[in-house]
Amino acid sequence: MFPRKVPRVSDQQQSDSGEEARPEVRPSRNRHEIRENRKAIVAGTLIGWFMKVCAWTLRFEIDDRCGIGTPDVHPAPVIYALWHNRFFTVPAAWHILCGKLRKSVVLTSASNDGAMVARAMAVFGFAAVRGSSSRRAVAALVGMKRAIRDGFDVCVTPDGPRGPRYVFHPGLVKIAEATHTPIIPIHVRFDSAWRLKTWDRFVIPKPFSRVHVIFDRPIMVMPAADAAGFEVERQRIEAVLLAGVDDLP
Repeated sequence: MFPRKVPRVSDQQQSDSGEEARPEVRPSRNRHEIRENRKAIVAGTLIGWFMKVCAWTLRFEIDDRCGIGTPDVHPAPVIYALWHNRFFTVPAAWHILCGKLRKSVVLTSASNDGAMVARAMAVFGFAAVRGSSSRRAVAALVGMKRAIRDGFDVCVTPDGPRGPRYVFHPGLVKIAEATHTPIIPIHVRFDSAWRLKTWDRFVIPKPFSRVHVIFDRPIMVMPAADAAGFEVERQRIEAVLLAGVDDLP
């Protein structure tokens, strides 16, 4: 039911072996290295299976406003953007809509928390690019550019990995501008859900509830002549994502 397996995409190499997507494992603890310990591996894998089992019980209502689920409408890669607290159901919704037509990677942080997310997404067959604005930012940008060049869609949570909640970090705008890749905003609403007491108030839908997922119209980032112009673009895209939120503070 879920996305087919794709090779792991990192800033250094891609695997052609066809094995399940796995994030890189590095022993060093400096800010340039990827972190992943045994606890993160086990926890992430369990979380991924929990997400998959929950998805089997949900009733999805998917609105494809961008046409991503229609063959040949978007032949080139796209960038998916959604808030960090909404990604629990997106892998399943993506597969229902276009998983047989497209391949995608996710951006996760280089920390152990990011390793858990990468392992959870590997359960669904997604690869991971590791890095964030605070650690390995340049490597993450290089990895995303390489993934797009190789025909992969890229999924990013622009307020991750640690917030603030619903604040759109500029990295996504930079990669969209540099690669001339459209951004597809994803909005998720839940009829019945738990909201965790985390920094992002992470949302987990209750089993057998209805989940509404909107793949919104694509946004092209306009080239900015200066910092002020870039900020206008960032705010424009942030406003589109905020329009789909039902729990603004």
